[in-house]
Amino acid sequence: MRIAYQYKLRPTNEQAEKIDRTLDMLRCQYNYMLAERFNWWEQNRCSINACPLICHLPELKDRPTRFSQQKSLTQLKVDRPWYKEIHSQVLQEVPKRVELAFDRWLKGDVNGKRLGKPRFKGKGQYKTFTYPQFKQHHFVNNKVKLSKIGDVKVIVHRPIPDGFSINTVSVTIKSNGYFVTFSLEDKSVPEIQPDIRGGKMVGIDVGLIDFFVTSDNESVPAPKYLRKSEGKLKSAQRKVSRRKKGSKRRQKAIKQLAKKHRKVADTRKDFHFKTANNLLSKYDIIAVEKLNIKGMAKSRLAKSVHDAGWGQFNTILTNKAVSLRDMKSAAPLKEAKAGQLIVEVKPHGTSVECSRCGHKVTKTLAQRQHNCPNCNLSIGRDLNAAINIKNRAKVLIEDLLPPIKFETEKGTQLSL
Repeated sequence: MRIAYQYKLRPTNEQAEKIDRTLDMLRCQYNYMLAERFNWWEQNRCSINACPLICHLPELKDRPTRFSQQKSLTQLKVDRPWYKEIHSQVLQEVPKRVELAFDRWLKGDVNGKRLGKPRFKGKGQYKTFTYPQFKQHHFVNNKVKLSKIGDVKVIVHRPIPDGFSINTVSVTIKSNGYFVTFSLEDKSVPEIQPDIRGGKMVGIDVGLIDFFVTSDNESVPAPKYLRKSEGKLKSAQRKVSRRKKGSKRRQKAIKQLAKKHRKVADTRKDFHFKTANNLLSKYDIIAVEKLNIKGMAKSRLAKSVHDAGWGQFNTILTNKAVSLRDMKSAAPLKEAKAGQLIVEVKPHGTSVECSRCGHKVTKTLAQRQHNCPNCNLSIGRDLNAAINIKNRAKVLIEDLLPPIKFETEKGTQLSL
């Protein structure tokens, strides 16, 4: 099992200066290696789809790879000796990040979805560096030993579980300070398989008035953290706009604005984790809608959709449980901390279709009650949608379950 623990760092002024300088040098090297790949792409691509039978073809250049760029780091330290201040493995992580961003643009991710063109990082935009190999005895007495930086004090608000070993360590700078993230692993912890056949099941319908409504008629109101903090955020934004660009007062105002945004994001994330844990403690199978959140975030309800944070909530659920699409794939199941199953269903028609008879009842967004003229069912709009989500998830699970075989008194085999 793999988990990640994040703690806050309390570096000295000298250590904080080393971290900032390390991040800035890594940023410059990231931009340089990304420019190498862009130059190769521009010089080797062809903008036309036809050419004469006899034509001159320029000599193609070798494509920069992660390993070829890592080899160049040796000469980099000769030409620029100040790069010796950075640990070699931390510096080798830069070509890895460049290759990942570049390949996702050209080839796409695991699902074949291509991302946007990578951008050069401006000052202050490179915020994390990683030690890929870390020894356990370098984290003792509330201090972590970071190579080339020193022993940095850590606020250990919760101890590392027994049996877990530290694989990698990442240092991140945020608006509210420096943080360290430990990637922990314990191979002795077995994978927890969800109880598909006899588990307790629920369907949830997310919304903007209620964060979600379950098929058991339980609701959680939407906290609307961004809406409640708009006054303070507007005041902080005005201070930034009034300051002269490039001045220290503007930098100070930007930090104050970033802290307020960070507080909104942290409180929302805390709410998502607590809500997800509450759901996972009650149910074994949770059915959710596979929403097009990016498309909804471009509508007139964009601010409310961002404030709700449905995408982050779904990510937390799927990280703690097993997704049905993982069980259908040929790949081995990922580890599930909670031992539950998440089922994603198509959202089309869940609010229109009647959960009792299947009759379609069209309604506007303002109509919050479902009244079916066919079977006289009268329930809340969101509750009706949650029941439909649960019913659709049952159909998907039944297709996955193997038949149960048993023998009769006469010796014949039957299956259900």
